[in-house]
Amino acid sequence: MGELRQANIIGTGCYLPEKKLTNADLEKMVDTSDEWIITRSGIKERRIAASDQKVSDMAVEAAKMALKNANIEPEKIGAVILASFTQDRLISSTACVIQQKLGCKNAAAFDIEVACSGFVYGVTIGKNFIATGMYDYVLVIGADILSRVIDFTDRTTCVLFGDGAGAVALGPSTGSEGIFDTLLGADGSGAEHITIPAGGSAMPTTAQTVADRMHYVKINGKEVFKFSTKIVGDMIDQVLTRNNVKLADVKLIIPHQANIRIIESAAKRFECDMEKFYVNIDRYGNTVAATIPIGLHEALAEGRIKEGDIVLLAGFGGGLTWGLVAMRWGKTKVTA
Repeated sequence: MGELRQANIIGTGCYLPEKKLTNADLEKMVDTSDEWIITRSGIKERRIAASDQKVSDMAVEAAKMALKNANIEPEKIGAVILASFTQDRLISSTACVIQQKLGCKNAAAFDIEVACSGFVYGVTIGKNFIATGMYDYVLVIGADILSRVIDFTDRTTCVLFGDGAGAVALGPSTGSEGIFDTLLGADGSGAEHITIPAGGSAMPTTAQTVADRMHYVKINGKEVFKFSTKIVGDMIDQVLTRNNVKLADVKLIIPHQANIRIIESAAKRFECDMEKFYVNIDRYGNTVAATIPIGLHEALAEGRIKEGDIVLLAGFGGGLTWGLVAMRWGKTKVTA
């Protein structure tokens, strides 16, 4: 095997549905309040997909923007990777639908289901495709429509989530910029802490599972919060240590947007200002696999990332799973 190439993010994009669901709207639907939601999560509003929108529709819009910003023709893409757990259907792969709609006729296409860590897993896979020379360009998309699988009678879950999509185009690095480390992990002993009980082979769909509302997301909030507050700091520590990088050298950390208290806990652990972390959970809630690519695109558009900056992408969630991508940013064009 020849020398491995370094991969780089060369274009970003995102798509957010027009409809907003505010905390005031939720007050009319369940027993909750704006103060209760903000205090416990930091969320003020979230976006909701139109009734005729599919995950593939949102993913295509985000991907088109990423391809435009990367100045890459769809025919040059070697692989389309979709991170989602709310795919259009169980079969066929939603990535194949996206591939066809985008015109990526030379690309392999597949879905990965790693919940909130999915985008980081997808970038790691794409980076390795490029490193080995298997493909020159890879499209990685995180997209979820949580409003289709959330129980709007359960106030503990329905206030947390929103819909959206984000995408990046990956290509080979032409200089010192690019992804210099990745970390992935899982602890299957916590698989039941975030789950949709019915609809799979373990509990096939029946009239009873529908009546029992077993096709909606169920969360053990206490255990998930305990896991998340620890793992974010642990993986940042691990990657910085093994690369001899100090936190002061990191320009921006873009964490999965699950709960503002998790992000605040990481800032407290490292005794750093919250400005070190990108936060948009107040506007969009938890969009699962889409949170990090949406945050990355917005951070670039806001001028918070410049050429040469070290940026960390930190995912964590269902599985239980976690992952981190560390990179030195290159030149990237950003348009809305």
